[in-house]
This record gives sequence, structure tokens and C-alpha cells, in this order.
Amino acid sequence: MMPGRVPARLRTGALRIVRATRPLTDRWREEPVASRGPTLLGISFRPRQAEALGLDPEATLRTLLAYPFDLVRLGAYWDRVEPAPGRFVPDELDRELEAAERAGKRIILCVGAVKTFGYPECFVPVHQLKTRMREGALVTPRSHPALFGAAVAFVTRVVERYRDRASILAWQVEHEAADPLGMEHSWRLAEAFARAEVDAVRAADPTRPIMMNGFLPTSLPVAAQQWWRTRDQGDSLEVARRLADIVGIGYYPRHALLRAGSRTVYLDGGLRGRRAQGLRAWAKAAGRGLMITEGQAEPWEVATTPPSPAAGTAMYSCPPERVIQNYRECLEWARLGGVPLYAYLFWGAEYWVSRAQRGDPSYLRAFARVLDEA
Repeated sequence: MMPGRVPARLRTGALRIVRATRPLTDRWREEPVASRGPTLLGISFRPRQAEALGLDPEATLRTLLAYPFDLVRLGAYWDRVEPAPGRFVPDELDRELEAAERAGKRIILCVGAVKTFGYPECFVPVHQLKTRMREGALVTPRSHPALFGAAVAFVTRVVERYRDRASILAWQVEHEAADPLGMEHSWRLAEAFARAEVDAVRAADPTRPIMMNGFLPTSLPVAAQQWWRTRDQGDSLEVARRLADIVGIGYYPRHALLRAGSRTVYLDGGLRGRRAQGLRAWAKAAGRGLMITEGQAEPWEVATTPPSPAAGTAMYSCPPERVIQNYRECLEWARLGGVPLYAYLFWGAEYWVSRAQRGDPSYLRAFARVLDEA
């Protein structure tokens, strides 16, 4: 490759209308695996996603932790940790942290409070939501004072509980704080809300970096929609640049828009355009950390739970080979800009286990290839 030349896959994007299921192939065995260099490799673990797929969360986590990756992102889901007023029940999270530590993994812990990774992203306990979050509006400290105070108290308590664990590398504050959730809701957290949570986490533990993340549009239609819906204060990536030590990117180059009869409409994009290049240039100039918090490694179809098609087939949005392709594209993109990624977290690990239990271990094997050859 010529120095500075952007691979064609990173430049192009397209609207595609195709059948959602495709024959499963062995292409994942032949895909080139990019060298990781100093980049930490890992996964995010979503206990609720495991449950949605019919899996036992603790057994699923044990299965995944047996693989030789470096880093796992765990979440403090507020409604699970505080199931009722006055109750603080971190048992599930305690077990996850202990399992990760026994496996020798390092941890990024998302402390929330309002948003944490995994659908539906908002995990506020019912008893803490005194005022409804109005669609199209910002959730601010003034509009929701009770929620704001409880959120700051929650993130502080979580950090104070776990700050003595050497396994924790960084805290994640909120999840895509300033972004709406697709078409499900259009409210967003105000930067002032997230800033106060960041300040509380720094006060509780000034020794570790804070990571905040955002979704990176990979096509012009999505970028235009994202800009319009977040134009008042910028989207989550802009807020993260202003508040965090490490900026995390959600990278989903191929996802479904709608089903049309026997076919599905997809956007198929890549790491191209001013936004991706500007983010990379900013990280290099500012000397700040950049990571992929969600590298697409499971299908993104029209259903919220990724479908598992019949034996011998895979979903078009992410067959097994794209587990490797998407990883390689991100590493090449970072390398072209002279910005080594702090970490790359594969998104979809629970789906891989579900597929393996249904007779298709190719997603897990593709992941294992990256770990073995990177």
C-alpha cells in the first residue's frame, strides 16, 4: 500500500437492497488479520443480551473469558444494582468483575448512570424517574433535578466501591450520552449533566482515565440525520472530545434500514469522510486516547435482537468474515493517521456463543483467529 493511500473499502459506501440471509462460507479463514501493535483487544459483555438470546449470562461470560484477549468492558446497570428505593445490590456486577479478574483480564467499567451499553441503553430504575424524559428535548440538571442528583450519587457510589481493584483500567461515564437511540427515543443528556457525572467520577478516583463514547456515522444519510438531531450541543463524540481522556467510537459499517418483501435495504459504509478523518487528526494533535468501543461483529438487522438464521446461512449485515474485516479496517485507518488505537472491543460476543450452540462456531473461530494472529 502506498503511504497515505486510503484503501478502497474505506472510501466507498452504498445503499444496497439484497436478501438478508446469505450462504455461510469459510471466507473468515482466509481474511488477512492486521497486526494489533500496542492495541488492547477485547469484548463488551451484556448480560441482558445473553438473556435475550436464551443464554445463561454467567455461563456465557465464563465461555468468553476463556479466550486470550486483554480487556473486557462491563456495565453497572442502574436498575439492576438499585432494584428498589434504598437498596444497593451489586452482586451480579461483583461476580462479573471477579470472573474477569480470575481470568486475568483488565476491565473498563461503565458506571452509567442513565445510559449503559446494550439495548435499550437507558437503565434508570422506575423509582428514580420522577419526571418523564420528553422526546426531542435535552435532559438537564434543571429539567430533572431528582434524576440528576441520584445519577451523580450512583456513579460516585459505584466508583468508590470498585476503585481499589487494580484490574480496572478506566471508567466509562454514560453511553453515547448526547445521542438519541435510533428511532426509539429522541431525548438526550445535556452536556452539563454528563459533565457533572465526570466531575464526580474524577473526585472519587483521580487516578484513572475517563472514557466516553459515541456512534460514528459511516454514510452520508446517517451523518446528516445525526447532525440534525444533535445540532444544539453536538453529538456524543463531540461531547466526549470535550470531557473525556479517551474517546470511544462505535463502528457499524453495515446495517439494515428496513425490510422490503423478501429483501432488506442496507447502508454499507466505511471509515471515510471528514468526520472520521477529523476525529483521527484531533486525537493525534491533542495527544488523547482513541479506541473502538464497539467494532461490529454481530448482525445489525431490522430486529433489535440479532436474528440467527438456519444452519448454513448468515445475515448479510455481518457474516463471520466481517468480524475480521471490520477489525482490520479500523486498525488500518488508525495506522494511516499515525494514531495507534488504545483498544479495539469486538461487539457481539454473546451472539457468537448463541450461534455456536446452534451449530455454527465460525464467529468464535474468526475471533480466535484475530487473537492468535494479531
